[in-house]
Amino acid sequence: MTVAEALKQVHTVRLVGDTPPVVETALAELFPDINKITVKLVNKYPEHEAGCFDVYIGPPETTVSESDYAIHKERLSRAILFSLQADGCGTLYLTHACYFYAFMRHILDDLTDDHIDRYQKTQMIQPAFFWNRATYDYFLTQAGRIQKGLSRETYIRELARQGFTHIEVNGLAYPMSLETGPEGETYPMFYTHCPALDQFVSSELNRGLYPDYYLSANLVYLKENARLAAKYGLTPGLLCFEPRSVPERFFDKYPMLRGARVDHPFRSFKPRYNMTIAHPLVRDHYAEMTQKLLDEVPELGFISIWTNDSGAGFEHTKSLYVGRNGGPYLIREWKDDAEIARVAGENALLFLKTLRDAGKKINPEFRVMTRLESFYGEHDVIWEGLGEDLDVEAASLISRGWDIPYNHPKYPDSKSINAGSVYQNYPEEGEKVKQTEIHERGSLAHFYFTAGPHIMFEPLLGVPYPNLTFQRLKLLHGQGIDCLSNTGGTCPPELVPYNINHEITRLFQFNPQMDGDEALRSITQRWAGKFCQDLMKAWRLTEEAILAFPNVSPLYSTHGFTWYRLWVRPFVPNLEAISEEERRYYEDFMCTTPHNPNNVDLSRDVLFQLTTPEKSRLDVERMDQHVWEPIDQAIELLGEKLEEAEKASGENNVIEDQFIRLKALRCWLMTQRNVAAWIAGVYGYMDGGRIKIKQKWREFLQDMMKKEIANTDELLSLLETGIEFMAMTEQGETPLIHGTNFRYNLEKRIALMELHFDDEPFIDHDYMLRKSADSC
Repeated sequence: MTVAEALKQVHTVRLVGDTPPVVETALAELFPDINKITVKLVNKYPEHEAGCFDVYIGPPETTVSESDYAIHKERLSRAILFSLQADGCGTLYLTHACYFYAFMRHILDDLTDDHIDRYQKTQMIQPAFFWNRATYDYFLTQAGRIQKGLSRETYIRELARQGFTHIEVNGLAYPMSLETGPEGETYPMFYTHCPALDQFVSSELNRGLYPDYYLSANLVYLKENARLAAKYGLTPGLLCFEPRSVPERFFDKYPMLRGARVDHPFRSFKPRYNMTIAHPLVRDHYAEMTQKLLDEVPELGFISIWTNDSGAGFEHTKSLYVGRNGGPYLIREWKDDAEIARVAGENALLFLKTLRDAGKKINPEFRVMTRLESFYGEHDVIWEGLGEDLDVEAASLISRGWDIPYNHPKYPDSKSINAGSVYQNYPEEGEKVKQTEIHERGSLAHFYFTAGPHIMFEPLLGVPYPNLTFQRLKLLHGQGIDCLSNTGGTCPPELVPYNINHEITRLFQFNPQMDGDEALRSITQRWAGKFCQDLMKAWRLTEEAILAFPNVSPLYSTHGFTWYRLWVRPFVPNLEAISEEERRYYEDFMCTTPHNPNNVDLSRDVLFQLTTPEKSRLDVERMDQHVWEPIDQAIELLGEKLEEAEKASGENNVIEDQFIRLKALRCWLMTQRNVAAWIAGVYGYMDGGRIKIKQKWREFLQDMMKKEIANTDELLSLLETGIEFMAMTEQGETPLIHGTNFRYNLEKRIALMELHFDDEPFIDHDYMLRKSADSC
């Protein structure tokens, strides 16, 4: 008898104690004829009976038998106990509701064909990760929340199915925030990221600062996300940039509550200040907003604070864009750096504790976490102050600031990797030591992990690298890491029906000892049937190409790819040779100011040097040597099976789906290669001196343009396939996401590249100062 057959013998479900909403949700799927099944509420552990399936959620000492608790006490801090008999008698114990839906789907998706003998004795499953938190959730709360065809319910359901445990719910109800600024600045767009507490509720201090209709709409959006989280058993929480700036009219009323200047002086055309959190009135303001949000959503379990970016920052911390500064109450500015660092760090900790204590008054389980990177000047003070439900999230606990101590796995001479990605694929023993240290103080360490759609390959959806995903999970779990900060969330199932990376994370959550090859084969067999081996080989080849990608610029590998419109701006030898009017189709939506050197030089962004001509030349060489052969082999392999797979599969054609996504990945990689080629070629020409050298680089650039024109043509053809391979909105293009005018922009790009094919390569290195003077 199979598990599926035994479940059909169930006629009664007995629920012990209080049951959260997810129980009803999960049981309706576990038992399709739930209306024919008797559901009983019982107050204590019942005797086993034929046809009775017992469900318990709660602390182990109250939900399992005394004998099981005595045997498994150490492992029961987070656990699932499952048993099932041939007569339908069964038990499902869970220590936490957040595991319920995922495990129920695990039964239905993976265990129904198993023989019942395996489960007649209670099976204990200890989830690999205590927390698997969606962080900076691209589709639910960040740029992709206006994705065309997005259903929040099916998306959150998919998060739950894939084994996520905690999600952030504070997204804006509007495409952009209400922040405004002078003409030409791009800074308001950053206020859409990780919206602050005051975008949802107000306190007595700031009441009326934002329109009630705006706060109300945002709060409704947040509460609906939280309701859906509860429906599927997930713990809702917040991700905010704080302490964030407030409109200047607040300081017209309260001039003595002005805090730090927190804007970026290049991207912002006006100074922006937050409230001084050194003042108790401001801390009370934050405590009141926190409690108001928990009054609305008592289930809120955490708030993650990101800072010193996007219009937020802590007073007198070193990484503020304009340097250490703040209000009048913290410290005299001429004190030495060490003393300022100590006081600034203590002030930040006081803020975090204020939020924690306010939250715990309503939800005793409420936690606060923050990132360490922005506190490189106050690192030791912050680290020593963490404890008692003040947590940390990071790609590495042994690093300071934004540099991480990991090299590229294929190119050891390079540190050009994105934190938490599959390129961070080897252990550092020091991580375990630091994690143990913070655990002993009552804190959790949340480590960044990503399997798409953010951190790498944005704006692509469903890029497959299952073996690399498994290796990263195995590495983290092997180091004793039990909290994942899963960057980007997942992909909507309507857009990515074959999300292999997250299928691996789903299976790993309930079986961290699994054989990765066997698990992958099982999924692929179900999806592809007789094409299983072909698909697995194609993925291996794709992963070879991914590991060979030298990461031209970490910014361009993530949201910068969209911000700087790398797929629609023309790669011509002299970007200023295109008229201002003709550039508007892409420049109006770029994350740049009129004087940003990125407008004319792909190697720079404001005062950042994104990459160098020397690295760019090496990157082109490395990509041409190592990337194209494996990715082309993978595409060719699936292409050969397309016709046969279509006949065998009809509409549910995983081979076609993956074929298109691999072609889109190749387009993305080719554009990355050509960014490097543009930088190498233009700088090479300008520094060339002799005519022969200049001619060599001119031909090099023309070869690049031919490649990128062909690449853009390929992108246009992929748009005709009906497979959603990239993020796109139908609500109108923004700097954060492409719109449905993407096709037009690609066609315009090709026309401009052909028109300016023979232009002389040139960058005006005085562009920044010249353009800023033009506005005077």
